[in-house]
Amino acid sequence: MSNPKFTNDLIYESSPYLLQHAHNPVDWKAWHKNVLEEAKTTNKLLIISVGYSACHWCHVMEHESFEDPEVADIMNAHYISIKVDREERPDIDQVYMQAVQIMTGSGGWPMNIVALPDGRPVWGGTYFKKEQWKSALLQIQQLYKKDPAQLTNYANRLGEGLLQLNLIDNNENTHEFSQKRITEFVANWKPYLDTSLGGSKNAQKFMMPSNLDFLLRYGYQFGDRQLQDYVLHSLDKISFGGTFDHIGGGFARYSVDDRWHVPHFEKMLYDNAQLLSLYSKAYKLTQNSWYKEIIEKTANFIKTELTDSTGAFYSALDADSENEKGIQEEGAFYTWKKEELQELLTSEFDHFSAYFNINAKGYWENENYILYKTERDDLFAEKHNIPTEAFQQKKLKWIEILAEARKTRKKPGLDDKTLTSWNALTITGFAEAYAATGNTNYLATALKNAEFIIENQLKSDHSLFHSYKNKQSKINGYLEDYAFTIEAFLKLHEVTFDKKWIDFSTHLTAYCFEYFYNEKNSLFHFTSKKDDALISNPVEFTDNVIPASNSVMANNLFRLGSLTGKSKFLETSDKMLQVISDKIDSYPMGYSNWLHLYLNFSNPFYELAVLGEKAAEKQKELQKKYLPNLIISGSNTKSDLALLKDRFVKGKTLYYLCEKGKCQLPEQILTPVLNNIKVV
Repeated sequence: MSNPKFTNDLIYESSPYLLQHAHNPVDWKAWHKNVLEEAKTTNKLLIISVGYSACHWCHVMEHESFEDPEVADIMNAHYISIKVDREERPDIDQVYMQAVQIMTGSGGWPMNIVALPDGRPVWGGTYFKKEQWKSALLQIQQLYKKDPAQLTNYANRLGEGLLQLNLIDNNENTHEFSQKRITEFVANWKPYLDTSLGGSKNAQKFMMPSNLDFLLRYGYQFGDRQLQDYVLHSLDKISFGGTFDHIGGGFARYSVDDRWHVPHFEKMLYDNAQLLSLYSKAYKLTQNSWYKEIIEKTANFIKTELTDSTGAFYSALDADSENEKGIQEEGAFYTWKKEELQELLTSEFDHFSAYFNINAKGYWENENYILYKTERDDLFAEKHNIPTEAFQQKKLKWIEILAEARKTRKKPGLDDKTLTSWNALTITGFAEAYAATGNTNYLATALKNAEFIIENQLKSDHSLFHSYKNKQSKINGYLEDYAFTIEAFLKLHEVTFDKKWIDFSTHLTAYCFEYFYNEKNSLFHFTSKKDDALISNPVEFTDNVIPASNSVMANNLFRLGSLTGKSKFLETSDKMLQVISDKIDSYPMGYSNWLHLYLNFSNPFYELAVLGEKAAEKQKELQKKYLPNLIISGSNTKSDLALLKDRFVKGKTLYYLCEKGKCQLPEQILTPVLNNIKVV
């Protein structure tokens, strides 16, 4: 048995992930200053174990190792063990993930690190089987006891590697942001695109909304119809497959195969927020009714499953849930047995089976099927001689029947913490959905969450909290919180013309310059100057499943500078892109959000001011169009916003099309204005 003097401190935490480990026999601690001081005082090695509540393999390692008394005895006797929720502390996750990637060449979760008492890592990896974990811990402890200098020397070398990884020099060479250069970036990217199955050419497929968003814009602006079709084909494949929940709406985190059939079933807020934005933009461009259905179902999923009464959005749903035997199983909530479907759908089963491939194509494992649509609704209806409207009614009935049947199942676990950054992403998603469809419920949802952030996460000095749970806001905000909140508030201004969102954005931006900005390289640190120092100070600049906080800030500064006329914002945005531009050529898919900014600077890019009594009405008409190289602002009264100042004329509604602050003569009719918006 474990030594009774050890206690698990996670019971005092609020993170659902930490609470999942609160009854392990391991003497877990949360990341607190006193715990780190204890390690230095006792000269004990640290175990730093990082994961998140919806992580399947985190649950597996917990069950195999952290719930095992024998493993706990080793950890408790020789180490101080710290559990970290990567979503609650992305700063810690970034620092140690970089270390794991240097040590092993790859990363993932759970992430497990052994570190010296001062926090410098000496060994690590991701998931370990029980015997591997035990053996490694015992060997490292013996080495530390006999020859600590060996571990210290390794920690020093690894520290130098981390320093180099985060060292970004200010690029003294000035680049011209040319259209020719951006076509070269895209040409380097194209060989990695899976034009047959959608997404990128690999077996595990992540949706990568930022990548598809940029490529959609590039295809549209440069008249690259083949690339535009690739993006729309990818959006079809992603939403036809099991990665999309056809019954309850919402997207799983990724597909484990190359055809989007079998998802890793966890559902993350950040994926669904970004995909809500992306499908809204695709709907603007195409008016494809399937995309509108995806918007509706995704928005409904977020509102019914991931929203509390205050308007705050929760973080995630687990991949695992209880099956009919009461055993936790990945995907149990979402998969179906053929006999069950036949019993539920009776005479409708044949058409349902053909549509969702209850056959070899849709079969997963253990007699389970994952609903897998493989053709457009209109083509399916035509093939089966069903009128289009009648088929849509059939489909609605099928979904209602299965949704009712799913109510008898145990739901996956909910991570009910609220993160400012992910909530802001979701504000943008709902604002984009409102712009595309005109559904005012989406705008109401976005505004309610924005007010939640203002009332609960925004402090009087214009700083932000990162996390919220049980009516308690905590953890000083990271750059991602500011970047995504500014982006969301700028989007709210665009769809409401309410200047208060510009004012909030300006205050938050000023705070970022004071506490995050690095004058030496023109980028922003991930953590505030007010935060305790970690073993390295990461700079997040590569776009991934979520765009990098620096690329979001650079785009924000461009938009905010264009609206307010503040040259500092535009100049900093330019400098940030200059610093990054040399890195894009070798790996353009890692800089997709930066490439949006590159497109802005390489022109043409416009600002449109709409002023007059009908400004709000015309704004609704404008926002339904796909206009990616345009910033829109307006007012039905006089305004002191730089783009709008001195342009209001009583009794008229006027449109001013501007480029870099220089405006054409005002128009009273919208059509000629839109005709003057060139794409390349």
